[in-house]
Amino acid sequence: MMTDEPAAGESADKVGDDIAVKIEEAAQRMELDNPDEGLPAADQIINRIVEIAGVTALGAIVIIVFTNATSRYALDYSFSWAEEMVQMAMPWLAMTGVFLSVRRGTMIRIDFFFEKIPARFQGAVAYFGFAINVAVLGLMAWVSVDFVRLFGGDVALYVQVPVGWSTSALVFGAAGAVMAYLAEFYREWKVRHNNAADGEMGS
Repeated sequence: MMTDEPAAGESADKVGDDIAVKIEEAAQRMELDNPDEGLPAADQIINRIVEIAGVTALGAIVIIVFTNATSRYALDYSFSWAEEMVQMAMPWLAMTGVFLSVRRGTMIRIDFFFEKIPARFQGAVAYFGFAINVAVLGLMAWVSVDFVRLFGGDVALYVQVPVGWSTSALVFGAAGAVMAYLAEFYREWKVRHNNAADGEMGS
């Protein structure tokens, strides 16, 4: 009886290792695969342009922070404009991320409770969720327009650039996310409509 226990333990460990390897391989595929594969050419171009803008903002932030930190500790000198530049790039990084996460369906969400809803009500709940997201982001875009109109002409203290170059990211990002949600809403409606039509034909 005692000789079987190590074998069972080794088998469980092997299964656990196999699962861990599969999870790691799946994560690597998700990171390396093209997230826009299968999309129309126009959608891929839009996503690529926004992605380049986000990567540019991130790259600028990393370079500025690294350069300023190195200069501060190595040369005992810091650039007065570095913090302002990072603060002005942050909204563009955030809003390009929001736009792409909506477009690519990678926005964080919890489906546990949604899946507990009866199938006949899931469509209505999904549409209601889309409507709430569109309303919130639309309100954000509207408030951001007013904010940029009032304060966008103010000039940053050190870089001497109008802050509207930074805060306008909130307008474009929110409005872009609204359009992305509307496109996703249409795709969702089309899929459900086609599935319902196929079900009626099959019956």
